Parts: sequence; structure tokens; C-alpha cells
Amino acid sequence: MAEEGSQVEEGPLPVLKWDQGLFEQITRGFRFSPEWDAQYPRQSQIVADAPPGCITLFEDFFLQGNFRLPGTEFMAHILHYYGFHISQMSPPGMVRVRHFEFLCRSHGLEPTVERFRVFYQLIWNI
Repeated sequence: MAEEGSQVEEGPLPVLKWDQGLFEQITRGFRFSPEWDAQYPRQSQIVADAPPGCITLFEDFFLQGNFRLPGTEFMAHILHYYGFHISQMSPPGMVRVRHFEFLCRSHGLEPTVERFRVFYQLIWNI
């Protein structure tokens, strides 16, 4: 039996186990509202097991991608424009979107998809 927080080989890719302490640190440190009902997944749960009306967010979004809740309207516009779900964003992609938004706001500009597309283009990695 593997210890919590370790990798276990199951199938073609290693399964990463959650760490309850890190989950609590993120929900407390990033001030998750109790009404969001953030839930620590059961050991056997996978990303696709999120209950109806819930989404799965990865720790990398917060720790590496500078993502914060509640999400901004600009992030919602980006996701809608490109037609993908928040769970499909990589941490580096999240950093680009957030960095662009910070720069616009620091210069008194409203971040828009049109402005974002002047500097960035979507590259599909399959």
C-alpha cells in the first residue's frame, strides 16, 4: 500500500495521490468560501468523478498558475472564446492569461480577448 502523497503505478501513467494537508493549506490559504463546499477527493476518485455541478481544480493552478477564486470575467471570456474548460488549462497557460490581465489592469486598460489575441495565439498540443 502506498503512502499518501506518493506516486503509484496504475496503467500507463502514474496516479498522483492527493495530500489532505496540502488541500487544507490551499483552501485556507487561498480563502475558499465555505459556500463553495470544496471537497477533498476520496482515495479512489479520479478527475472525471466530480459530482454534477462541481468542477475539479488542480493544485498546480493555484501554486504554479497564480489562479484565484472566484475567477475573473476575463478568464471566463478567454475560456468561452477558445471553447475549453478550466480543467484543460495548463499552469503555464494560466500564467500567461493572468499575467496579461495584471499588465492590462496596471496600465488602466480593460483586458479583452481581442487584446489578448494581439500577443498570444492558441497552439493545440494533442
